Amino acid sequence: MAIDVTEATFQTEVIDRSSTTPVIVDLWAPWCGPCKTIGPILESVTDATNGQVVLVKVNVDENPGISQAFQVQSIPAVYALKDGQVVDGFVGAYPEHVIQEFVNSLLPSEEENHLAALIEAGDEDSLRAALEIEPGNEDAIIALGDLLVESQRSDEALALLARIPESERTRKVAAAARLSAMPIEADNYDALLTDLLPRVKADEEARQEFVDILELMGNDDPRTAGYRKQLTARLF
Repeated sequence: MAIDVTEATFQTEVIDRSSTTPVIVDLWAPWCGPCKTIGPILESVTDATNGQVVLVKVNVDENPGISQAFQVQSIPAVYALKDGQVVDGFVGAYPEHVIQEFVNSLLPSEEENHLAALIEAGDEDSLRAALEIEPGNEDAIIALGDLLVESQRSDEALALLARIPESERTRKVAAAARLSAMPIEADNYDALLTDLLPRVKADEEARQEFVDILELMGNDDPRTAGYRKQLTARLF
């Protein structure tokens, strides 16, 4: 079933969702005859993918900002997005077999399905098998890195993380790896940070430990921003 999307929900329902599932955006209007022809076809064909492709509908009369973003000059206009980027599209009404081919082109390949299944399995053997298929797969690396840290193989975890660009996800696993030799309880963060703070400017290890604890706390912890400000004040 198609999801009605507005300018307020476009980021979540289209851009964010397309990072995990291909999203088809059907730009239409109630007065558009051809839109009424292809709309049901798009819905039927995408429903048959059982969630592997998602269809959203945008009323261009009610959401002109989205229409402008796609630089729509006529409707129906249909675009496919993956990872927040338009990867395919068409303008006008087409027969069902053409729309079927359009949707089929967005479906994951057999290898992609196999890779996803290995990552979902989540055990070490499966994750290593996933990395044989795609050595730089971030999801597999993060999951395997977590397992390696849990089993006290922190050096191996850090070497694995070095394969991919640094991100919020990699920093958190790397921090856990570096701190694994000295298990830290969450209810002890404040005491540890307070003790480390006077030493962060002159002691590189203390500074790294301070930063690593902040990574474990995460940006959602209300204390993190305050401690980052204190760190900056000490260093500069």
